[in-house]
Amino acid sequence: MSTTTLSTVSQHAPLRLVVAGSVDDGKSTLVGRLLHDSKSILADQYDAVESASRSRGATEFDLALLTDGLRAEREQGITIDVAYRYFKTDRRSFILADTPGHVQYTRNTVTGASTADAAVVLVDVRNGASAQTRRHSALLSLLRVRHVVFAVNKMDAVDWSQDRFEQLQAELHEIARGVGLGDVVAVPVSALTGEGVVRAAPDWYLGRPLLALLEELDTELEDTAEPFRMPVQLVIRPRTAQYPDYRGLAGRVASGRVQVGDVVHASPSGTASTVIAIDTPTGPAEVAVAGQSVTIRLAEELDIARGEVLTTDDPIAVTRVLDAVVTWMGDAPSAARQRVLVKAGTKTVRAMLGPVTDIWDVSELRWTPSSAPLQLNDIGRCTVQLAEDVAIDEYRRLRGTGAFVVVDPATGATLAACMSGADLGALVP
Repeated sequence: MSTTTLSTVSQHAPLRLVVAGSVDDGKSTLVGRLLHDSKSILADQYDAVESASRSRGATEFDLALLTDGLRAEREQGITIDVAYRYFKTDRRSFILADTPGHVQYTRNTVTGASTADAAVVLVDVRNGASAQTRRHSALLSLLRVRHVVFAVNKMDAVDWSQDRFEQLQAELHEIARGVGLGDVVAVPVSALTGEGVVRAAPDWYLGRPLLALLEELDTELEDTAEPFRMPVQLVIRPRTAQYPDYRGLAGRVASGRVQVGDVVHASPSGTASTVIAIDTPTGPAEVAVAGQSVTIRLAEELDIARGEVLTTDDPIAVTRVLDAVVTWMGDAPSAARQRVLVKAGTKTVRAMLGPVTDIWDVSELRWTPSSAPLQLNDIGRCTVQLAEDVAIDEYRRLRGTGAFVVVDPATGATLAACMSGADLGALVP
């Protein structure tokens, strides 16, 4: 039976990518270009889009129609929801979130970016950096997205002017410094023609095309270098003749790595034991890393259930009070002392919202003291009182186990996407 190793796991980990930008900067066309040129389109999809392009009077294949799946989007020519797409190349697979460009859909951008390893921000070279460029840059910094690529689009419309690109590139780097973004690069592209996206850009640009750049982002090593975290999703006890004593803790490794022989702690219960085996869909393994779904067996039969979080030597916080940054998604405004459910990892508990203390001004890019209820698309700070202990990290430190959602207990609708820790945005002036 084969044994999975760290290297064989890491090379297949997908890149979680969010694409943002202002309306008409070319997001959907860029995503369509990536899907088309990576040959990730089924034949019937291609035929349907080709037919739709002709019916709209277009003389060429409209790449944007590959992602504008909603009727309202097609009618208005905009993207109003987060459209997730999966595609792969010979070197990497991608989970791509295409987010809307309008200010009123800021919550969708936050949703798409909250789990992203990297972001592509579209900028129309003719218009330069817009208010949305600054807003999205600040949000990506707020949400701790590790890698940001500014795709300077529609370069064919300015005859691939090197002077114009370098002027805009300097401005984008200045914006990135201003909002605290770290790893930033600008790439000249034309989503319409494909130059600079998959194919090489003009000779004066010495960097790699956009897709090659994304293929080489080294996020796996960063994930595995973080502290080990695995929320327990299921306790497996088959109790069959073949496996009479089998007891395993199944879940997805959110961050870090664990190996046979490690001592793991379960939180909030506070119990601990030694890993004696790691089972994967392809057989037993000596090590498991971030992104893998595995079953861990321990030396002792501890009372560990769904909702606990396994760690190694770096402890996770256990609390009943969360100070959080909240993106409100409910149609009705929030209310102090509103009774809700909180889903953190694999655990769901009853909870109550505290008063709002600040609201994020997406135009001025700063926190403003306010106790007003959160309206749809608002980003604010508030506390959440939990009915039970929950194991959770601060989002700024570990994104995988630092986020949670607020749910309406009556309807099951998601009311808010939240990040634990109220100091997010401290780098933004």
